[in-house]
Amino acid sequence: MKSVQEPAKQLINLLDFDRKGLAAFFVGIGEKPFRVNQLLKWIYHEQVTDFELMSNLSKSLRAYLQANCQITTPEIVVEKLASDGVVKWVLETHCGNRVETVFIPEENRGTLCVSSQIGCALACTFCSTAQQGFNRNLMTSEIIGQLIVARQRLGEGQRITNVVMMGMGEPLLNFDNVVAAMNLMTDDFSFGLSKRRVTISTSGVVPAMYRLTEACDVSLAVSLHAVTDELRDVLVPINKKYPLSELMDACRDNAKIAPRRTITFEYVMLDGINDSLADAHGLIELLKTVPSKVNLIPFNPFPNSIYKCSSNNAIHRFKIALNEAGIVTTVRKTRGEDIDAACGQLVGQVADKSRRHLKLKLMEAERESVG
Repeated sequence: MKSVQEPAKQLINLLDFDRKGLAAFFVGIGEKPFRVNQLLKWIYHEQVTDFELMSNLSKSLRAYLQANCQITTPEIVVEKLASDGVVKWVLETHCGNRVETVFIPEENRGTLCVSSQIGCALACTFCSTAQQGFNRNLMTSEIIGQLIVARQRLGEGQRITNVVMMGMGEPLLNFDNVVAAMNLMTDDFSFGLSKRRVTISTSGVVPAMYRLTEACDVSLAVSLHAVTDELRDVLVPINKKYPLSELMDACRDNAKIAPRRTITFEYVMLDGINDSLADAHGLIELLKTVPSKVNLIPFNPFPNSIYKCSSNNAIHRFKIALNEAGIVTTVRKTRGEDIDAACGQLVGQVADKSRRHLKLKLMEAERESVG
């Protein structure tokens, strides 16, 4: 008779727990809550993953952790360095899925662009990642693991000072895991980043925006890209479920968290689609009751895209109009384009969405006839 092989024991990845989660874990195994600080310091400050080396933990606790737990991160399978210093890593998770993370060095800071999902379900028509469809949410360990891997790979020469949840996926559709990861990013016993230096971007998942206001005080960025529901329904399809009026109400609610709080609105510049002075004035009207700043993003092309980037003159006119209305406006510098690491370029092949493309062409023709 053949022996039946027992399945391998499923180890608990301790990177899946923020401070609150670790406290519950330790209480559940009969340990005191003060173990949380000890373990966080070993993992995130000392960068130790071998439980036997965690000398201030009791011998019995170390033995328990060794038998039941692990500290594992995704692994780098591809690393690309752009001509402007941007680094892109393709990371493979425990089940073989791959996700992308980008480090953007600047003179006084280093920004890590972190992914929250494998693929994306929102199907924004100007974004390469969104054309891939959706696979699954990342675990907290796979999100915070991107910071750990990047820090190890960068070494002492470059430091992560800012994190933006603007990589693959819609962060607020992976709410619990993303919030736990951001808690670790801002915990003094973990990465210790300022809440102002951790930014979560959303395409407008309105109910989760209200939850976020209650759960986690980090900076908010909203992918806006259009000033009418008609156009935004095409560019950012989630707008059909949560239209602009509801989105702006949620933004106003978030802005109440702290005095002088501003929300960043991201606006990709698409030639002949959303870059007219009429669009600029519509944006001014839309934001008049929301403390805000605007980040204009030159469109980054990808294979089979139907869009073109707005001209430099059109972007400049748009920016001047917003500035004259008192809205702080910047134009995002395109970084990492030669390694497909620029905004909207993460992950490559694009499936044709012909109905959406047809509607855009009809709207563009209508605008030209009116003009």
